[in-house]
Amino acid sequence: MGIEHIRQVAGTGIIGIIRGEAPGMGLTAGLRADIDALPVRENEGPEYISRNDGVMHACGHDAHVAMLLGAAKIIRGRRKEFAGTVLLVFQPGEEKAPGGAKLITQSGILDRYAPDIFIAQHVAPELESGLLGFCPGPAMASCDEIYITITGRGGHAAKPSEYTDQIRIAAELVIALKDAITTAAAVKAPSVLGIGRITGLGATNVIPETVEIAGTFRTFSEEWRQEAKKMILDIAAGMASEKGVTIDLNIVEGYPVLVNNEPLTARAASLSETLLGREKVTGIPARMGSEDFSFFAERYPALLYRLGVTGKGQSVKQLHTASFDLDESAMTTGTATLAWLALNLISDLKG
Repeated sequence: MGIEHIRQVAGTGIIGIIRGEAPGMGLTAGLRADIDALPVRENEGPEYISRNDGVMHACGHDAHVAMLLGAAKIIRGRRKEFAGTVLLVFQPGEEKAPGGAKLITQSGILDRYAPDIFIAQHVAPELESGLLGFCPGPAMASCDEIYITITGRGGHAAKPSEYTDQIRIAAELVIALKDAITTAAAVKAPSVLGIGRITGLGATNVIPETVEIAGTFRTFSEEWRQEAKKMILDIAAGMASEKGVTIDLNIVEGYPVLVNNEPLTARAASLSETLLGREKVTGIPARMGSEDFSFFAERYPALLYRLGVTGKGQSVKQLHTASFDLDESAMTTGTATLAWLALNLISDLKG
């Protein structure tokens, strides 16, 4: 399209720059599309099925890219009508820590352009095609990974006096942690401590020396997030002392809480009603899923909104599953909305 761009941002990312040519001082808006696929084998069916075995766009990132490219074409075509700058941020690494957004913000590359606002659009199978969903304030939870290793004396199951029962200790620790988080969350902030894996390579009559636990902690409060991580460490240390074992706990910091700027969200929802009609814009609840777009939102007034992609009468095909697909007609709405919001938010353009 002849758009100025920078390659190899945070590895495989690209940032495009469209500068308005109208007189005046417009704002700078960043538009984010995440670009990576997931390690999921796609179900047979559509002609555009992934040709890379075991890898597919199970989170709609290919659609995000296509819609941002379409918006870029519209915005570039109207560059004589606005003052300001639009940054097209094709961001890698959204699905895993530390996240491409963090790497981009840490690189300092955005400091060259000093964005005034940042916007991201994400497909939502739970919404009907063409609907937009907005959630002001805390919209997506933080996410930290928890890895615990319990090490003690193993032995023959028939001789309990000779071993420390790492399987039982692991079970007690999981219950203690979940009970403590659940109790505190009732007064602190909605939270989830999810344990996804417990590994103890013993046998029916062999108590293993080591048991490993892995899970995730999520919440909507950054202050409570830090308190909770200390609580988890303290409970593990107390359990180790009580049971006479070693408990090593590693908390890998993931994404912060995603907070949608409330004035920006209200303005974007109003503009979307003007573009699409009031019946096409709806409020949506916060969700425990996490997003590394939160690293942009920590530094700039930001908004991540949802685009419905399930056609009327069609079955919902959930994200991160082998059957995920979308109604491509929704991409027209997504492309138009991205361009409309960018043009209206950075200048006084009304047409």
